[in-house]
Parts: sequence; C-alpha cells; structure tokens
Amino acid sequence: MGKVRMTGQLKRYIYAPMALVLLLFVVNVGVYSIHKTAGFLMLLGILLYLLLLAIVNVRRNAVIMNEMVTFAAQYGQIQKQMLKEFSDPYAITDNRGRLLWFNDAFAELTGKDSSSYKKSITGIFRSLTADRFPASGQMLDYGIEFGEKYFRVEVSSLVMDQIIDDSQVLERDDEEIGTFIYAFLFHDETELQSYMRKYEDETMVCAYIYLDNYDEALESVEEVRRSLLTALIDRKINKYFSDLDAIVRKFEIDKYMLVMRTASLKELKESRFSLLEEVKTVNIGNDMPVTLSIGVGANNGSYMKNADSARMAIELALGRGGDQVVLRDGDSITYYGGKSQGTEKSTRVKARVKAQALQEYIESKERVMIMGHHLLDIDAFGAAVGIYRACRMLNKKANIVVDSPTSSTAPFIDEYRNNADYASDMIMNVEEAMAAVDEDTLLVVVDVNKPDYTECEALLSMTDAIVVLDHHRQGKEYIRKAVLSYIEPYASSTCEMVAEILQYMEGIRLKALEADTLYAGILIDTDNFAQRTGVRTFEAAAYLRRNGADVMRVKKRFREDPNDYKAKGETLRNAEIYHRYYVISECPGKGVKSPTIVASQAANQLLNIKEVKASFVLTNYNNIIYISARSIDELNVQIIMERLGGGGHINMAGAQLPGVTVDEAKEKLKRVLDEMLEGGEI
Repeated sequence: MGKVRMTGQLKRYIYAPMALVLLLFVVNVGVYSIHKTAGFLMLLGILLYLLLLAIVNVRRNAVIMNEMVTFAAQYGQIQKQMLKEFSDPYAITDNRGRLLWFNDAFAELTGKDSSSYKKSITGIFRSLTADRFPASGQMLDYGIEFGEKYFRVEVSSLVMDQIIDDSQVLERDDEEIGTFIYAFLFHDETELQSYMRKYEDETMVCAYIYLDNYDEALESVEEVRRSLLTALIDRKINKYFSDLDAIVRKFEIDKYMLVMRTASLKELKESRFSLLEEVKTVNIGNDMPVTLSIGVGANNGSYMKNADSARMAIELALGRGGDQVVLRDGDSITYYGGKSQGTEKSTRVKARVKAQALQEYIESKERVMIMGHHLLDIDAFGAAVGIYRACRMLNKKANIVVDSPTSSTAPFIDEYRNNADYASDMIMNVEEAMAAVDEDTLLVVVDVNKPDYTECEALLSMTDAIVVLDHHRQGKEYIRKAVLSYIEPYASSTCEMVAEILQYMEGIRLKALEADTLYAGILIDTDNFAQRTGVRTFEAAAYLRRNGADVMRVKKRFREDPNDYKAKGETLRNAEIYHRYYVISECPGKGVKSPTIVASQAANQLLNIKEVKASFVLTNYNNIIYISARSIDELNVQIIMERLGGGGHINMAGAQLPGVTVDEAKEKLKRVLDEMLEGGEI
C-alpha cells in the first residue's frame, strides 16, 4: 500500500491546508514588523501547526486509502448487483456473439441459465445475425421481435485493447487489432408498439368507387328492371363496407365516396378486395356483368392528402381499364384485380371532347413534334402519321421523331421519305428533334405512356405542352405533366383512337398512303382483326377504307423476310410448356432485322396450342432481353409483365430486362409465375 499514492483532485484536497500555511507566513511578516514579540510567537504557532498537520496527514492517508479501497469494492459489488437485477435484459458477448455474461432479466426472458449457457446469442434471437452487429467502437439501435414481444435493442461495441494491455493475466495478439466485446441492452416496447398499431389502425383512409360500365349494363336490362339493378348494386356495396365499419356515400349515380379506418383497409387487402368479383354476381338479366374500380389513398399525412391521393388512384385505375383497385399507400402503388377485359364504350363523347381539345392545343403552337416508343412499330408510326396529317391541315409545321424503326415500319417510312408530297424533314432523328424543340412546341406522344419507353425521354423535359394518346394501361411510371391525356385500354390500337379523333376534326382528309398506314396499325395490333376488336374498331377501319386504304396493298407490305420466317419457326420448335397452361420460348436474334417483332408474332401463334392460356417469347436485342407476352381472354398478362417492370394490355404486354441473359430472364419469369400462382393472382 506504501507504493500507492494519491493524485488528482483528492491529492489537491488533502494538501490544500499545508499550502495555506504560506499565507500565514506572509501575515506573520506583517505582524513581526509591527511587534517583534508577537511576530515571534505567531511563528512558533505556525511551525507547531505544520508539525501537527504533517503527523495527521501521514496517519490519515492510510485510513483514507483503506476507506477508498473498501468503498470501491463495495461500489463494484453494488454495481454488479444492480446490473444483475436490472429490469431490462442485458447481455455481454465476445466478438463472435458468444454469450459471456447476462443478467437475471435476460435469463428470465430467454429461459437460459447464466452459469451454463455460453452459446451464440443468435441461437436465441434469430434476427440478431452477424450483419446486425456494429463495427468496433460503434453502436447500433434497432427493433426485433421475440415471441410475442417487441424489443428495441441497443448494441454497443466496447474496445478492450487498453484493458488487456494493462492486465497482468491477459495478453493480446500483436497481429489482432481492435479486440472488443458486444453489450446488448433490450428495451421492451411491446406495449408502445401496441398503442402505435392501434393509432395506425384508427387513422383515416379515403377511397372512391366508380362503376365502370354502369350505362352499358343498364341498357342491357329491360327499362322496368333498371331501378332494381341499381338498388342491388347499392346494397351489395353498402353491405360489403358496413361489415368493415366503413362509411359509403353515393354522390353520383355511378360514383361513391368511402371513408374507413386503416384496420378495415388491412382486411380488404387480406381479401384482395373480393368486392371486385362479388359485384359481378349481381344479375337480373343484364347481358354484361357490372364491374367497378376503386382508388384508395392512405398514409399521406393528412385527410386532404389522402383524398387527393384517392382521386389520383381512381384516375389511374380507370386509365388501366377499370375492374381493379389502385392503392396509393404513401409513395407506393399497389394493384388488385384487373383480370377482365376493358369494356368498349358505345358512346363517342369522350373521343369528340379529346379531339376538340387536341385541335385547340395544335392551333395554339407553332410546331408539333410527334413521338412514339423506342423500337417504333407500325401502330405508333401510323398514329403519328394521323396526327401529322391533322397538323398539316391546320397549317402547322409537324415532324415525326424516328430513331429506331423496326422491319415492319421501315417500308412505310421509306415511302414517305421518297414521296414528293411530303417535306424532307417530315421524319427526324432524335438529335434533329432536340435541336428543333422549343417552348412554342407541342409534343404529342403516341402508343406509349411510360417516359423511359419513349423514343427520346429527354424531349419530355424540353417543353411543358405534352399530349399523350395511348391504348396501353397506365402503370406506376407514366408521363405526369401531360396537358391532355387520352388513354383508352379497351381500344384495339392507337391507330383506332387517332382515326376516331380525325373524324371529329373539321376538314381532315387522309391521303391513301396515310390511310394505309393507319389501317396497318389496326391490322397488326388486332392480329388481322382476330383479337381485341369491337364495334368501334370496325368503324375506324371503315373510315380508313373510305379514305383510300387498300387491304391488299397493306398485306403486301407485311410479307415476311425468309430469315424472319425461319426465326419464327425456331421459336415455335423451342417452345416449353410450363405448369400446363403457359408456354415459354426464345426467339433467335441472329440474322433477324427486328427480333422483337418476330417474337411478338411467334407469341401470337403459340396461343394456338391447345390448353395454353398465355405465351411468353424472349429475345436478346442490343443486350436487352425483350419479353413478348400474349393471352386470349383467360389471363391478364399485363399484371405479370408489371412484376418484371413492363406493362401493356390484359392480353398483350411486354417487358425489357437489361443486364441479364436469356436463361436468367426465363428464371425470373418462372419465379413470377410461381409466386402469382401461389398467391392466387392468376
């Protein structure tokens, strides 16, 4: 003990009285100068005080040191006991996660004996994997579940280098840097999470419900029974949501507003919005089942934002063809349903309104730039030609952006380029288009609504006046700042939509070549009028025939190249039947000018196989795997392609997968099919 010396603040406190003696000596000098005898006596008193102080300090140091050691030992024991009896579970492990020590609360929680259990903590808490351990000297904080409880875990990494270096019984390997242990402190937040879940369950969710084909369904019922059909639909909707403690209010004959709790939304998600199918069972003699669309807004921060989100969701649901639910949950969008074909509208009011609006936008700008999608097909080019003719008849300069024509469009494009009736700059490449676009340019996008699928995405940011005309269903990504958006998923093709629009623009007369191009777009997208055709499809075709379209001329332009024919045969030969109802194949791209076109044609032919519900043909083009998906009417291939980042129609869709091989793309496709089959989505 004699070698142990006090230091720091304690040393200064002990020796402070001795330092004050200097002050007494200074005072003594003053006293001595006044009276020598008094000064001498004071000096003797100071020396006696110093002697007594030294004797007391020598004896007191030993007593103080003994008391300090006793206190430290008792304090350490108290600390250890308090930590052991600490109400929150606490454990210490080595740097590999093996338990070194844990307190009573941890033992009670896990049912382990602190004296014998020395295995890894991950064996108890499966979610505490090695990647959730902090680096040396750091701390992490996250939540885990254990049994029926929820804990917030604080994990500290304590560096032990100095302690080991100062120890007389431990030695550290010189090559090992950063020896440390982990300290785990568990805070039970089960009750807090319970209250948080209750709060979340009580938050408001807003939704809109629209009947997709209300007018068409009523027209198919006798007039005296129409009120009964309406009453049955109202009862079905109100009964369904009243069971979920939700409030439904009808604000138009075919529109409802819905307010419910988040807990009710969870039940709806679990049932995958079974109302979509239940409402179709309402039948009192109506020829077509009633379908509805639902737009839901949730977790957007306020009631007003939820309502705005629900409004955008219902617009998206209608833009995708109806008969589905679009849930905008915060920033995420989820789709439910969408398994049935979009119902063709018998009324053309919407087409007339859109035509008038488009004409006004064209007349308000000096130039019109028309753009389709990448790998331009004949439907996109035909629609672009139709808009071009409308612009020229309205005395506006117009250009069509073409940078990646396919084999099906090349013959048509060459005819326009070599025709004296058309300006030399009618067709521009991307560089020329970007140089020509300015603030006084109207950009018309046809046959596509996804920004990254357009011929040139950069053009979308170069003007604020954008019009979108498309027949593909909208997905999560779409052109958001369009001043006019006309998207009709029920339409057979964009050419059909443009042909309708042209009929409502006064003084528009197509040339024979232009009518041929539009007719070709309809012909290809309907597979020679075999798929997705309706009354309005044939009416559009009749309008084009009246403007000079010739069927034989169009068919001659589509005669196939021998290499394309061989590639299609190879695709059919390599077809693989998957899960009995799905066929998957690969289209060879070598020697083929437009593998994607051949792949889509082969996908159509594969549907002729007995029992096949959907076909998927993959092809490698420019290091991107393109998937062409087709179905008849039993399956929605669009929702399958959306899982792979694509989209399209209910029976005609596609996707693009960059950075993978054909075999890897096949495996991705098969995994998606497996997941959707297991989940009952297809």
